[in-house]
Amino acid sequence: MKIEHVAIWTKGIEKFKSFYEKYFEATSSELYHNRTKGFYSYFLSFPDGETRMEIMNQDNVVEPDSITYGYAHIAMSLGSEKAVDEMTERLSNDGYKHTNGPRTTGDGYYESVFEDPEGNVLELTV
Repeated sequence: MKIEHVAIWTKGIEKFKSFYEKYFEATSSELYHNRTKGFYSYFLSFPDGETRMEIMNQDNVVEPDSITYGYAHIAMSLGSEKAVDEMTERLSNDGYKHTNGPRTTGDGYYESVFEDPEGNVLELTV
C-alpha cells in the first residue's frame, strides 16, 4: 500500500502547473476536463517516478463553498478493484463515513471515497 497522490484545489491551475514543472521537474498529464461539472485537473509526476500530485480547478467556485482551495484529498493505492471493494466494506462496517463509490470515474480511476476520523477526504484507488 502507498499514497497514490495528493490533490490540491487551485485558483490558477496553469500557473500552479508551471511552478511545479519549473522548480521541481514535474511532468504533467494532459488536461482532463469534465464539461458537465466544469472540472479541470492535471496529474503532475515527479522525478522519483512514484510521487504524484493532482491539481484541480472547477468553474464558478466561490469561497467559501463546498470546495475550498488547498488540500483536497489523499488517495491510497490498494492494488486492485477487489482490495478497494474489501476496504470499502471494512471501513463502512466500522462506521466511517462513506461519501462515494466504489465507481469508475470519468478519468478512469476506480475509487471509493471516505472521510477519515478527522473528516479529511480519503480516496481508495487501484
